[in-house]
Amino acid sequence: MSDTSPPAKPLKTWSYLSDSRRRPSEYEVVSVGLHYHTIEQDKPWELDPDIPLSNWYRKYRNQSPLRHDNWDAFRDPDQMIYRTYNIVQDGQENYVRGLFDQFNERGHDQMLESEWVECLAKSYTPCRYLFHTLQMGTAYIHQMAPASTITNCATYATADHLRWLTHTAYRTRELANAFPDKGFGEQERSLWEGDERWQGYRELMEKALTTWDWAESFTVISLVAKPAIEEAVLARFGDLALVNGDTLLGLLTQAQMRDAERHRRWASALVKMALETEGNIDVINRWLEKWVPLADAGIDGFCATFSSGGLEAAAKAKMAAAKFRTDLGLGAV
Repeated sequence: MSDTSPPAKPLKTWSYLSDSRRRPSEYEVVSVGLHYHTIEQDKPWELDPDIPLSNWYRKYRNQSPLRHDNWDAFRDPDQMIYRTYNIVQDGQENYVRGLFDQFNERGHDQMLESEWVECLAKSYTPCRYLFHTLQMGTAYIHQMAPASTITNCATYATADHLRWLTHTAYRTRELANAFPDKGFGEQERSLWEGDERWQGYRELMEKALTTWDWAESFTVISLVAKPAIEEAVLARFGDLALVNGDTLLGLLTQAQMRDAERHRRWASALVKMALETEGNIDVINRWLEKWVPLADAGIDGFCATFSSGGLEAAAKAKMAAAKFRTDLGLGAV
């Protein structure tokens, strides 16, 4: 018997965007609802539900204490997509490369004071290890996030942290060329592993990188560790560089802070969305109580070795990081 029912009316857009009464933006078309492994919660990867991968995602993503009925409703405030990210950051990299070239032509490094060069060897070039931990942390959030719109934001942050690392590596080589007897490019690992100024941050990040719950990982990386690192290592140390005549580093850290500001916008939007669900604020505040003291210790240890104003710099950095959280309505810890 033939089916005489009329053909289904074709959709005007993708089914997952059909509830909206407006035409979807390019951002929505290429960013929303891309995670097939969230369709079946008991079988995240459409494989045997008892394989280790499925167990991992059920435990550390699906069963996270931070809950929301529809994580796919999250939207990046900047509506960044791969195409626009490359356009924007190509401009950023052109600016940074221009800084490197111009200051090299001026003989910038040769004009630095000896005391500041010693400071750079101990407090700046080891940053590539610190930035790599941020890269790994946001890469894990990218992998575990319950919505593709969250994953995309974490992906771009991961790429930015890699850019910060490469900037530091480039400067390390330049400084090694200018000062071959100062240990640039040779002693950074031993400093990262043993120098007192780095041990607070190292403890924070090593523990953060073994935090498997996706939402706690987001909390420690985006709400605690990144602000602590950005406010001390980029903002305060960047200010110290300007005071010591290192205009190149001051401008470089300012450029990197533009990336950090965008990271904070999407993190803030995600927190705002999470706080719509009752009980989530208590979950996040418990995590903050656990992690903020480690971050503050990292700030204190790093700023303590400043040639001048270390205590004031640490206080400003901790205050700025705390303000970022309290402005989101989170506990003042």
